[in-house]
Amino acid sequence: MAKSINKYIDQTNIRKDAAREDILKTCEEAREYKFRGVCVRPKWVKAAARELEKTGIKVVVLIDDPIGLSEHKERVRLCKQAKADGADELDVVVSLPDVKMERWEKIEKDLKEICKILPAKVIIGSGYLTDEEIASISSIVKAANAICVKTATDKDPLQNKELKEKARHLKIMRKNAPGLLIKASGKIQSLKDLNQMVKAGADIIGTSQGVKIMKQAKKYV
Repeated sequence: MAKSINKYIDQTNIRKDAAREDILKTCEEAREYKFRGVCVRPKWVKAAARELEKTGIKVVVLIDDPIGLSEHKERVRLCKQAKADGADELDVVVSLPDVKMERWEKIEKDLKEICKILPAKVIIGSGYLTDEEIASISSIVKAANAICVKTATDKDPLQNKELKEKARHLKIMRKNAPGLLIKASGKIQSLKDLNQMVKAGADIIGTSQGVKIMKQAKKYV
C-alpha cells in the first residue's frame, strides 16, 4: 500500500437517526486511529469541527443525497453553510436525473460553482449508471475542478452487488478522470474489502467500519 491503512479512511456516520453522542463517538474513533476524515450530515458539521479542531482530520459533509435532487441555488446554499460551520470538504451528490438526461453543460455549471466553495468530492452514484454514463460524468467532474470522483452514497443499488463490480467502476472512473482522487464507498466492511478497493485504484475509502478494519489490520502487523 502507498500509505498507512488509516489514512485511506473517511470514517462515516451519515445515519439520519444519529444522535449527538453517536457523532462524538465517531470523532473520538477518528482521533484514536488518526483517520483521514470524518463524514457527517450537514446538521453535525459544527459538532464534528469542534471535536476535530487542530487534529488534522478533515470534516467532510454529505450534500444532497441520495440522488442530487435539490435546485442549484439550494445546493450552493448548503455548501456555503457547511463551510461556515467548519467543513473542510464536500461530498456532494451529482444530479443523477441530469446525468440520465445527459444534461452535461448544466451539471458542469452546477459543479463548477460548488467546487469554488470548498474542495469537493463528487458522488456519481455509479450503481445507478451504465459504463458509458460513468465515463461521461467522471470526465465532467474533472472539468468542474473537483478534487475527487466518488462511487456512491448509502443508497446506491451497487451495494447489493459484488464488490468486484464496484472495483470495475473505479477503473472506469480512473481512466476518465485522470489526476483526480478516487473514493470508494458502500459495503466496504472489512480489511479484505478495503484492500480490494485500493488495488482497483481507490485513494480514499468511505466506511462506517473503520475501527473494525483497523483491528483486523493489527492482526497482520
